[in-house]
Amino acid sequence: MNRESEAADREQWARTRLDYRFNDLSLLEQALTHSSASRTNNERLEFLGDAVLGISIARLLFESRPDDTEGELTRARAALVNGTTMAEIGRELAIDTQIILGKSELRAGGAQRESALADALEALIGAVFVDGGHAAADRLVQWLFAARLAALPRTPELKDAKSRLQEWLQGRGLGLPSYAVDSEFGSDHAKIFVVSCTVGELAAPTRGAGSSRRRAEQEAAATMLRELTDEHE
Repeated sequence: MNRESEAADREQWARTRLDYRFNDLSLLEQALTHSSASRTNNERLEFLGDAVLGISIARLLFESRPDDTEGELTRARAALVNGTTMAEIGRELAIDTQIILGKSELRAGGAQRESALADALEALIGAVFVDGGHAAADRLVQWLFAARLAALPRTPELKDAKSRLQEWLQGRGLGLPSYAVDSEFGSDHAKIFVVSCTVGELAAPTRGAGSSRRRAEQEAAATMLRELTDEHE
């Protein structure tokens, strides 16, 4: 496929997946270009997109959750905007089929890396901002996050499982939980961690698995919290 055909395919992808038509197709190409592929890559657009995303999400939360405090709004934003969620949206948009990688990164499965997908999504938001202005970028953010914003739990439930487990234990004068990596497996770009959560003699250890140690710890903590609350409350 020649360069013109690739550009046309990317334009069609953007119109279909992002519901946006670029005036400057070079911005679209740059937003999808990983640093392993070229010195002209998406890092600068990612920087800009991160800022645009932050203000757009802050406004949406400010308007949709009028009773939330600053701290609650901050937790809500963190629940919406994080590497995992951004990578999930990237997969939903099939960014992995469009991202431009260097040969070694491509062979290593870089198109599936959470960081590459999240960075490209932020870069696309930045590219739309440069190409069409703040209103166009804001519309894109609203469209990308509409379902997740609507499904966002009540504020007390936004605390992560580790924090809620710690608060439950501290509220009963009990010691803090401990976490340990039991095992990890898979290739570098698709590694899975298995972590155990222990709360002394209060309950048997629970386990969680995830694509990062943090996610595995959160899953183990959520399981422990369910078991403790079912047994003691």
